[in-house]
Amino acid sequence: MGTPTEVPANVDKQRLVEHYRNMCRVRAFEEAALEALDEGLVPGPLHPSIGQEAVASGVCANLAVDDILLSTHRGHGHTLVKGAPPLAMMRELLGREGGCCGGKGGSMHIADFSVGMLGANGVVGANILIAAGAAHAIKLRGEPRVVACIFGDGAVNRGPFLEGLNWAKIFALPVLFLCEDNAFAATTRTGVVSAGEGPSARAESLGIPSTKVDGNDVLEVDAAVRDNLDALRAGAGPRFIHALTYRLTGHTAVDAAGYRDSAEVEARWQLDPIARAAAVLTGGGMPAADLEGVKVEAGREMHGVLDAARASPWPSDRHTHSDVQDTPGQGLPAGSAP
Repeated sequence: MGTPTEVPANVDKQRLVEHYRNMCRVRAFEEAALEALDEGLVPGPLHPSIGQEAVASGVCANLAVDDILLSTHRGHGHTLVKGAPPLAMMRELLGREGGCCGGKGGSMHIADFSVGMLGANGVVGANILIAAGAAHAIKLRGEPRVVACIFGDGAVNRGPFLEGLNWAKIFALPVLFLCEDNAFAATTRTGVVSAGEGPSARAESLGIPSTKVDGNDVLEVDAAVRDNLDALRAGAGPRFIHALTYRLTGHTAVDAAGYRDSAEVEARWQLDPIARAAAVLTGGGMPAADLEGVKVEAGREMHGVLDAARASPWPSDRHTHSDVQDTPGQGLPAGSAP
């Protein structure tokens, strides 16, 4: 990974400021969510993406509203940058009315079809097959949209990875596969359970062009995503990006991550993508106070979101069986209890 204080030549400062704002909002949202968890308000697990915000902004800020996004169980940041309202997301985490899935999906199953977010997924790798299916539908309809599918390094060792990438290549589908490699599959270092030369080599073995990037450098992620999306929109078939990043928290919010050395984590904090972006901007002449103002505003916004979500009512009992598939002839009789 590059040096945090390097100032790239001809950097688009305004674009980097927008990425910085996105990353601050993502972190502030997750910090507010962790606060809610500490208060006992979140009825389920939280998988924070603190330290991985450059992937969320570098990918999703480049997607159009009608482009499709598939994410993982660690998908708050992806969903937020794709355009989902943070209040609806926070309500979802708290299981409240007005949540983007009616309060029924929780953290691992957030979806917002209005912004092209087909859903996070609690099943590792399952989103890869959904992405291939969505991309195939887009191609059959002749639509100019693309699909972005983000998954972790642990998913590379699961069957859907091979099946989804193979299908996308065979049918030249407009899907960008991005491996958000944070070095751990839950509590296991991915390197000790992964044979061969890694995700990129596996994609390339199927004939899918692959790009490896520093996933903590938002400008590098941004440039790679733009290049690959241009190819996708031109009909060149699937593309693959391997983004090397690091999870600064435990696997879940309650995981103390005792399986790794504290010195390792401290060293990785020095490559925090938000701090790195700030260093580039200040190195290019932007006042540090302006950047601090962006961070403060993000925190203020997300604390307001949490306050509003706390005050939101629970879903009505009458919605208990809505969104549940009813197979003809097997439904509940009118007025009967489940």
